[in-house]
Amino acid sequence: MGLTLSLGIAVFLSPFASKDPDGLDRVSQDLKFEEKAVEESPSKQLPFSQIFDEYSLKAIPKENEKLSTALAGVTGTLVVFGLAWGIGKLAVRKTEPKSK
Repeated sequence: MGLTLSLGIAVFLSPFASKDPDGLDRVSQDLKFEEKAVEESPSKQLPFSQIFDEYSLKAIPKENEKLSTALAGVTGTLVVFGLAWGIGKLAVRKTEPKSK
């Protein structure tokens, strides 16, 4: 149920997210230090930066921005769910049935 709700939000609501700068971007603009940002940030060197650009997929043309954002949301939701599920499986110890 939770995964279904999360995927629904990712598909149907994420394409309508505000285009305004998010928290850190907004603060950097307000305090006039955004020009001091590193041109090539370390995050751009990670493997997933070849697939994603901000909140969209690079493989989807710019004309389909809402589709790209929705697919990126679904991908992110499934990755987070998979990681949480895997960590949960590793963290929960299997209990052996007691023999009589």
